[in-house]
Amino acid sequence: MTTAPPSTADLSADEARRIALRAQGFMGAPDRRGGVRGVLRHLGAVQLDTISVLARSHELIPYARLGAVGRRPVEEAYWTPAPAGSSVKDPHAFEYWSHAACVLPVEEWPHFAFRRRAYRSRPSWHHELADGAYEAVIKQLRTEGPLTATELGGAKNGGPWWDWSEAKVAVERALMYGEVVCTGRRGWKRVYDLAERAIPDALLRDDLDDMECVRRLVRLAGRALGVGTRADIADYHRLRGEQVDAVIAESGLVPVTVEGWAKSAWADPEALATAPKGRHRTTLLSPFDSLIWERARTERIFGFTHRLEAYLPKPKRVYGYFAMPLLSGGRLLGRVDPAREGKTLVAKQVSLETPGAVGPMARALREAAEWVGCSDVRVERVDAPELRGPLAEALASL
Repeated sequence: MTTAPPSTADLSADEARRIALRAQGFMGAPDRRGGVRGVLRHLGAVQLDTISVLARSHELIPYARLGAVGRRPVEEAYWTPAPAGSSVKDPHAFEYWSHAACVLPVEEWPHFAFRRRAYRSRPSWHHELADGAYEAVIKQLRTEGPLTATELGGAKNGGPWWDWSEAKVAVERALMYGEVVCTGRRGWKRVYDLAERAIPDALLRDDLDDMECVRRLVRLAGRALGVGTRADIADYHRLRGEQVDAVIAESGLVPVTVEGWAKSAWADPEALATAPKGRHRTTLLSPFDSLIWERARTERIFGFTHRLEAYLPKPKRVYGYFAMPLLSGGRLLGRVDPAREGKTLVAKQVSLETPGAVGPMARALREAAEWVGCSDVRVERVDAPELRGPLAEALASL
């Protein structure tokens, strides 16, 4: 690990928290002119996931920052070509492996050349391909245009979810290599097209060397985080620590010390130029929101332990299947495990840190209900029974 140079600034824990909130778009007036597309460019990556409770996570990310956002604007902002009837024509996003499977601004295509090269040189894969299968998929896309895996010959062989068909294996490998991109979603199925058609010519070539790719991603991660440790910065695009060490001195980020942080930190100099001010969002966060991606960082900044429990057996869950943290006043004040039953938003389990979280939770639940077209909110369980009545009253008053 590279020894950090002398700190250029000393930040209090509160200053670091506010810098992080502003960098992630939760403090100050939201840029509504930029819309969902602006949120994507600001964050640099929006994680995708199959779970849909209130909505899919990639919809919850802009909602948390901008408020009510319709599904159509989200789809138009992320994928290209845009849905029929849209005025949006230029491609402006693609899907790739970043922090996880993510939607990324199309301008970042060159930055992942190092990862595409690594996949191409990979000596082995979990799925084998028959001779000519890869080339056949490329030829079909070239001839017929954008297609789903089903249209390419079937996504599965009939076994478990990972039992992919040969066409699915081939097209996903082509996606990793960068020869194919996901240009949209149909019923949550990826629509694939050739990169040479979907990515602008100026961005298409893999001209950046590995070091420059990583340097740019480190810079972007530092900007999106505002301030972070080496591990925080590496985690944003799932880089290795030694990769960060090799480029951070030339990344444009500056070393800082943060009160209470045991490890050295780096900050975006623009984030240090002005004190974070403005309105805080009160909202529910997707467990896949980049504000809380990394558990150790979330605990360090907010003193809040967050864990997605969807993949745990039900008896081992503490807060619920898809517990969404409550952000209000720049703090994480609790969480709720939501569900939808017709026109009712059901708060299956509500966990509040203090009585002061009752009002913000009520506002967040009511706003979320309206966003997804629910007219009622029903609370089933509150971990602190004495807060159930006050929460019901607060909801009734809104």
